[in-house]
Amino acid sequence: MADLKDFAEQLVNLTVKEVNELADILKEEYGIEPAAAAVAVAGGAASGGEEAAEEQSEFDVILKAPGGSKLAVVKLVKELTGLGLKDAKELVDGAPKPVKEGVSKDEAEALKAQLEEAGAEVELK
Repeated sequence: MADLKDFAEQLVNLTVKEVNELADILKEEYGIEPAAAAVAVAGGAASGGEEAAEEQSEFDVILKAPGGSKLAVVKLVKELTGLGLKDAKELVDGAPKPVKEGVSKDEAEALKAQLEEAGAEVELK
C-alpha cells in the first residue's frame, strides 16, 4: 500500500510539462488518450449538447478569473502560452481574456483542466 501512496504523491507533484510528457507516452506507447477519456466521461453526462460540441472543430480557452492562487495561474499561463512573465501577468490581471484561440477540442480540454487545477475559472467557447 505504501508504494501506491508514493506513486500517487509523485503524480500529484508532476509539473505541467511532465503531465504533458506523460500524456504523450500513454498515447504513443499504450494507445491511451487521457484527455479523450475525460471528455468521454463528461460527454456521457451531457445529453443533447454533445452533437453541437462535435460540430465545432476549433475552441477558444477563456480565462474568466484567476481564482485564489493567482501566482500559480500566472506561471501556468506563461508556460502554456510562451509569453513572458509580464505579459502572462497582464493576461491574468485582465481576465476574462482568451489564453489560446482556435485550438482542437482535446487541447482545449487539456488546457482547461490544467488551468482549473491551478485554481483558475476557465470557459471554452
